[in-house]
Parts: sequence; structure tokens; C-alpha cells
Amino acid sequence: MNTFYKNLSMWLVIGLTMILLFNLFNKPQGVSSSLTYSEFMASVESKAISRVVINGDVISGTTLDGKPFQTIYPIIDRDLIPMLRNAGVDITVKEAQKDSWFMTIFVSWFPMLLLIGVWVFFMRQMQGGGKGGALSFGKTRAKLMEQGQNKVTFKDVAGIDEAKEELEEIIDFLKDPHKFTQLGGRIPKGVLLAGPPGTGKTLLAKAIAGEADVPFFTISGSDFVEMFVGVGASRVRDLFTQGKKHAPCIIFIDEIDAVGRHRGAGLGGGHDEREQTLNQLLVEMDGFESNEGVIIVAATNRPDVLDPALLRPGRFDRQVVVPVPDVGGRKKILEIYARKTKMASNIDLEVLARGTPGFSGADLENLINEAALMAARTGAKEIDHGLLEKAKDKIMMGAERRSMIITDKEKEITAYHEAGHALVAWLLPGTDPIHKVTIIPRGRALGLTMQLPIDEKYTHSKSFLENTICILFGGRIAEKIIFNEITTGAGNDLERATGLARKMVCEWGMSDALGPLTYGKKEEQIFLGREIAQHRDFSDDTARQIDIAVKKIINDAVVKVTELLESNKDILTRMSEELLEKETIVLDDIDVMIQELRPGKYPQKDKKAAKPVQAADIAEEAVFEPEDDNEVAKEKTEPPASEAKAGDDSIPEGGAAGN
Repeated sequence: MNTFYKNLSMWLVIGLTMILLFNLFNKPQGVSSSLTYSEFMASVESKAISRVVINGDVISGTTLDGKPFQTIYPIIDRDLIPMLRNAGVDITVKEAQKDSWFMTIFVSWFPMLLLIGVWVFFMRQMQGGGKGGALSFGKTRAKLMEQGQNKVTFKDVAGIDEAKEELEEIIDFLKDPHKFTQLGGRIPKGVLLAGPPGTGKTLLAKAIAGEADVPFFTISGSDFVEMFVGVGASRVRDLFTQGKKHAPCIIFIDEIDAVGRHRGAGLGGGHDEREQTLNQLLVEMDGFESNEGVIIVAATNRPDVLDPALLRPGRFDRQVVVPVPDVGGRKKILEIYARKTKMASNIDLEVLARGTPGFSGADLENLINEAALMAARTGAKEIDHGLLEKAKDKIMMGAERRSMIITDKEKEITAYHEAGHALVAWLLPGTDPIHKVTIIPRGRALGLTMQLPIDEKYTHSKSFLENTICILFGGRIAEKIIFNEITTGAGNDLERATGLARKMVCEWGMSDALGPLTYGKKEEQIFLGREIAQHRDFSDDTARQIDIAVKKIINDAVVKVTELLESNKDILTRMSEELLEKETIVLDDIDVMIQELRPGKYPQKDKKAAKPVQAADIAEEAVFEPEDDNEVAKEKTEPPASEAKAGDDSIPEGGAAGN
């Protein structure tokens, strides 16, 4: 009833304003001199008028002294024209314009209607009329996904079975809550999906929307924070208000670390607006008011930077890790994407999955897509195994740069460099089998030596790490032995070897002299997301011992590699000649060369990883990020489980060395 009276009062005010404006705009517009008809006739008789204009029933004109006038002309006066002619007045007659009633009303009312329209528009903006309103920035930007809008279901998600089970339980609870509450259980208030990029966190959220028969709100963490203080908190309140109206429902917040970062930390302090938004989110998730039936599902790549209050039980009750898929998971993911493309019937997806360790779901999708694009460009009717191999090489190492001009001397140095990497990797026990050695420039690398792990590894032994350092020095030592000269091509090899040796000493306790201790505490700034310094928590004497231990590991590797290459110099020369001739060799080629030059001396390498396909058909593990033309390509894979954490770039299972 109060609303009715408010609206009635508002329209009364509008009506009175309209009447006032109507009277104001319809007042007769005056002229400089308005004469009565009698005065006009007297002026004509006295010959004081010089010119008249007759327009309908209106007479206007000027007097002899130039003053304008206007009067109303009665049509019944037939003597007016003769009198004007006798007085010598210049007469002009115009046809009377007959305006339509519509135009008359429109012209007279237009200013008032315009004013009313502007006023109504402004009031709607003040009241937040619509999400696009100029003053509606306090409203949530979450999109409501109705049933049937999203066709992604759990059948489209593979490789992360444990995460699917956690979320399927949420869906089951929403569909049949009595099944869980009859024993006193309650629905989780929040589920946090954490994992590396590309592992399927957002895809899982889409699958929830496709499976759940409940309203599904989706929003990004960056949509909360604006330049205006208090807007983020207002949007959080509005989001939960909308959620309560549609309960039971699911709210998905993508990239929640944009708003949920640790409060009061980081270089330069916290962000007031972000902290206020986070505070409001904490209150809404588990405050005095109940939010029964509203489940929050959030995703992030950086759970380590989130505020501890956000992660406690009662807010995010469950933290579901979405990892990089294993070989079985990769096969299931490939099967999903293979159904959407035309694959050759002889392609074995299990072999393809074994050849792509370290690949995330997004990487595998990109692999299939690149192969499909190559097939379309070449006019192929279906995707065969050769196209998949080319797509993998392009994704991992970049496109071939065959047009790059390289001198014969540089090409020879590159061949010996890569042969040195490959020969050391072949000779040392316990190393990953060689997959491919090439001197074809790709990306920013002049050449690459790639290894493929036999099995997926999560921890690494000390001997494995020492052999890895030896492999990294193989290229530089080969250059030194053959040319008695060193080049800049080993720059990245040295960087990686030094970093690995320092981690062995300072982080993994693999130095006999320093013992099983860690040295140096990393200082990670929450709002920078990366470590920018390393706190020195040891003495100068310990620092000197660390340097000695690191240098000892490197020197031992150099001595060991030098002995291996010196004693097998003929094999090194033969491999480089094969590379100069073929540009690319594989494990089988290396085995043949070594057996020809050293028959029976060295047993053939275990090629379990290469079966049941040929070595040339196996993919590399590493994702290469070469730094420049003369540096080795770097790999980016998941760290071992023992030291997996944000920012850790531990040694991968397989890798690549290059020139």
C-alpha cells in the first residue's frame, strides 16, 4: 500500500510539472511592437507604414522609421488592400501554413517530453535499472546458466577420476539430500579445485552445470573488484542474495586467487578494495546468516597464495587437487577428442598416450587440433600417425626453421654438440633412453637432443641427477675435445646444471660434506606470486662450503664426461657425421653405430619405452622453451611429488639438451 501511495504522489508531481511546462512553452511569443487593428489602420491612413506581409490572419511589417510590428487581420475587412495601395505600402501576401494537429502538439510538447524522458532515465540509473546501468556497478555480474544451456557432462571429462568422484557426490547431494542428511551429514559449503593450468578445472565446472538439475551461477574472481571502494563487497552480497533466491544452487568462481589472496602481505601491503571484498566473501560463506543450499565451487592455479581463513573447514570444506593426468588418463582424454575428429583406424591411442608424459588435458586437445589443422592444409582425408608426430614436434619445439642460414662451421659445431649430449646419455647407466637427436633449428634452438622416460617418475635418485648433469655437459665437452674451443651454445646447459647442483646441495641434502640439511629460505611475495629473494640463514663459512660442494659436483661431472668422450671419440665423430648427413637420428640409429664400432662391448639400451612403435614415432616429454639461438632448449614439466609446490622447477623425468 505504501508503494501505491508513493507511485501516486510521484505521478501527481509529474502531472503538475507537465501543466506548468505546457503553460510556459505555450505563451505567445512577443514582437518588438504589437499593434491593435485600429492603431494599424490609423498608421496606414497617416502613411506611417512602409511594408506589410499578410500571412493568413496575421499582418506583420515595418514602419517608415524601420520598427517592426504585428497585428491580427480580420478577413471580413475588404477595404484593407485598397487602403494599403492608396498609402503606397509595399504588400507581400504569403499562403497560410496549415500545421497538422499532430505537429502542433508535438512541437509544443516536445521540450516537456524531452525533460521527462531525461528525468525518468536518470531515476532508473539511480535505482540500478538493469545490469548495464551507469550506476548499477554494485550488482553482481554472475551469469545464471539455466538447465539445458550447457551440454558438457561428466562423460566429457576424463583423466581426473578422483576429482570427478568428489564433485559427483555434490551433485548427488543436491538431487537427494535425504540420503546424506539422514545420518547427520551436511552438504559442503565450498569446494576448491586446485591444479596446474590446463588440467580441466573449468571443464569440471561446466560438467557440474550440465549434470546438476539446479541453477548454476558462474563468475570470475576479477569481476568483483572495481576502481570504486566497496563495489566488490556489494557484488558479493548481491551474488549471495541471488543465490539464496535460487537455492539450492551452485556458484562457480573462476580464478578465485584474483580476490582471495592473502590479506596484509606482499610487497607494498595489501589492496584495500580486494581485502574488503575478501572479508565480505568470508562472512557470506560462513557468517551469522545461513546460506543453506548455496554451494561455492572455486578454481585456482595458485592455492598457496589464498588467505588461510578462506581455506578452513566451514568455508571451503574440500580442496580437490586436479593433477596432470597419468598415462591412463591421457588415453581417456585422447579418446574423447578423437571422437570429435576423423582419425585413421590404425592409430593406437595408448601408444600416443605413452608418448606424451607431462601433457595436460589442454595440451592433448591442442595436439589433436594441430594435427587436424595440418590435415586440412595438406588436403588429407583423415589424421594419421605422421601428422600427430608433426603436431607434437611443433607444439614442443616450435616450427622448423629450414630457411635459417647457418654456416657449415656452425652446423658442424652443432652436430658435435648434440652428438656429445646423445653419446653421454647412451653410455651412462640409469638414464632415460634417447628418443631423437636433430640439428634442424626449431624455435630459437639450433639443435636438440630428446630423451623419453621409460616410466613416469615422481622422485629422482642422486645418481640420476648426477647423470643428468653429465648429459648437460656432454655438448660443451664435445666441442672442447674436437675443436679445442668452446662456444656460447652451452650457455643454458651450464645454467641448468649449476641450478641442479645447487638444489642437490641446498634443498635435497645430497652433499656428504654439508649433510641432510636445507640452506636458504625462499621469500615469496604473495602479491608478486614468485620468490624474489632467498633469505640467507647460514654463516659465511657455510656459504663457502656450499660453493665448494656445488663446484665439486660440477667438476666431477666434467671429469667423468671428458673420460667418456675421449675414450669413445670415434663414436662421437661417427654420430656427428650421421647428423650432418641425415639431420635427425633416433635411438635405433645410435645402437647400430655403436655396435658397428664397439661390437659386443656395450649392451643395447632398454627400449621398453619405445615399444610397440619405432623410436621415430615416440613423442618427447619436455615442453621446450629455448632462450636464444645458441642456448639449449629448456623443459617445463611437473615437479616430483616430494617437492611439488608453487614456483618449483625441479628436474623432470625426461628432457632435452640442445645447442
